[in-house]
Amino acid sequence: MQKIHSPLQAQVVQWLVQTGDAVAAGDVLVILEAMKMEHEIRASHAGRLAELYFRAGETVAEGDVLAMLSAADAPVSMSASAPEGVPAAPAVAPAAGSAAAPVQTRADLHKLQARLAFTQDAARPEAVAKRHALGLRTARENIADLCDPDSFVEYGALAVAAQSRRRSADDLMRNTPADGMVTGIGCIHGQRVVVMAYDFTVLAGTQGMRNHQKTDRMLGVALQNKLPVVLFAEGGGGRPGDVDVAIVAGLNLATFASFARLNGRVPVVGVVAGRCFAGNAALLGCCDVIIATRGSNIGMGGPAMVEGGGLGVFKPEQIGPSNVQHGNGVIDVLVDDEGQAVAAARHYLSFFQGAAPSWQAPRAEALRDVVPENRLRVYDTRAAMQGVADEGSLLALRTGFGAGIHTALARIAGRPVGLMANNPLHLGGAIDADAADKAARFMQLCNAHGLPIVSLVDTPGFMVGPDTEATAQVRHVSRLFVAAAHLRVPLLSVVLRKGYGLGAMAMTGGGFHETLATVAWPTGEFGGMGLEGAVRLGYRKELEAVPEGPEREALFDQLLAQQYDNGSAINMAATLEIDAVIDPVSTREWLVAGLEAGQTRPADGTLAIDTW
Repeated sequence: MQKIHSPLQAQVVQWLVQTGDAVAAGDVLVILEAMKMEHEIRASHAGRLAELYFRAGETVAEGDVLAMLSAADAPVSMSASAPEGVPAAPAVAPAAGSAAAPVQTRADLHKLQARLAFTQDAARPEAVAKRHALGLRTARENIADLCDPDSFVEYGALAVAAQSRRRSADDLMRNTPADGMVTGIGCIHGQRVVVMAYDFTVLAGTQGMRNHQKTDRMLGVALQNKLPVVLFAEGGGGRPGDVDVAIVAGLNLATFASFARLNGRVPVVGVVAGRCFAGNAALLGCCDVIIATRGSNIGMGGPAMVEGGGLGVFKPEQIGPSNVQHGNGVIDVLVDDEGQAVAAARHYLSFFQGAAPSWQAPRAEALRDVVPENRLRVYDTRAAMQGVADEGSLLALRTGFGAGIHTALARIAGRPVGLMANNPLHLGGAIDADAADKAARFMQLCNAHGLPIVSLVDTPGFMVGPDTEATAQVRHVSRLFVAAAHLRVPLLSVVLRKGYGLGAMAMTGGGFHETLATVAWPTGEFGGMGLEGAVRLGYRKELEAVPEGPEREALFDQLLAQQYDNGSAINMAATLEIDAVIDPVSTREWLVAGLEAGQTRPADGTLAIDTW
């Protein structure tokens, strides 16, 4: 005989077997209730119920003997009836040819599955067809393409618009899934990221009260766990139709402050196709990098807001078109469609996920032909950028703005770096206000997220002249010095040709010895200012002493040749003003050595990245 004890103080609800009944191991003998919860007491082995000590409705103490269970030579299994008030699960007949019966879907799980079905694109074929007719994807299609397969875990899928006082529950469930914003955590290249996508098929991708709550939740998760964020920002801004929440203006929302708080702490990428106005654009503008399609429109106010302000009547396509926003620096990466935008986002985030295990080096000999032998001939420094970066790794940023300096993310021997280069095709490589703003912000971006910087120098200095000074040149170009002074990442500089004046110093962290290494190609030439200007200013008396004409020009050429020889790369290295003169073929070797030697210092506070 075995005693069946009560594991807790409880009330007997129902005996499922009676004295003399045969039971199998695991059969439920009795149901006990404590604190409104029912507990099943099961047989530990096969046998026969010999005696019961408590009846239904009686109270038992912990340890009380409920019944006696005797051994049985041939245990007989019996089907226990369901407790009173609890419906039994329906029996399911085995399928034809099947060895086992199929799993019965519980009622609660079936209800969940039915509800979740309304959140999927398949539940709204007309809305999806309309989206596809515009040549655009749905929010969920973009997320599926962005994230590694089967890695996305959705937060807040069951939310609907806060409009129950003006719309039925069925209407909201069918037409406002996820309250117009799909949020969750997925993997990109195996590493977790927070993904938030406004759904333009739901109330034009507007910002509802509940999708603000979802946004705030995800931003908190991103900040606490240091997760990168990807925002698909298409949409029309704030939504006035949410009447379930007692608000007047809604200006006490935490969303915008929470989003901005990520700045400098984690990589934040904004992606736009279609129209992005008002609140959606404000979030987009806080992103480190904005990737947009050619068919996008971005503006702080859409047509209704513009018209409401008495500023005229415009079509959405007239406000912030991509050619304008790319040219003025709002858009960092301009692509043809959403597929390319997603690919660019994945590429961008890969630079913050560590070194690549494998890479393909470009042909080193090609670097010898980048700079023309004619020192007055312009060339494209992007060829040098391609020549030092691993093949296929280069991602150019802000290509439509600040033409005087190219900026890009790249890899060198698998290591992620920031790469910038002067552009002799624009103002001879002189640095104007736009180029300075672009390069200074780029340094902040690399500094915040721990990417070493490689600077390819070919500049006659800062741009000068009355028209230039009218652009606040003094303030803009000085941003380069301030940004460089706060770098915690290694800076490596290679002077390709011209390294003149303050502009060259700004490209090398504030001075040639502020870098981890400053080297030059044999084509390098140096001076406190452009050599031609230095001769005209420094030797004015000598030149004016010679009659104007061929004789003066000959003297000028002679003095210029002397200046060029004095400022040659070899002479600079001999006086230790630069660290070395190298064969262009050896450039990657120098950079790899520097990247291996350089250390990134810990951040000593928040490292903000200017939105501009």
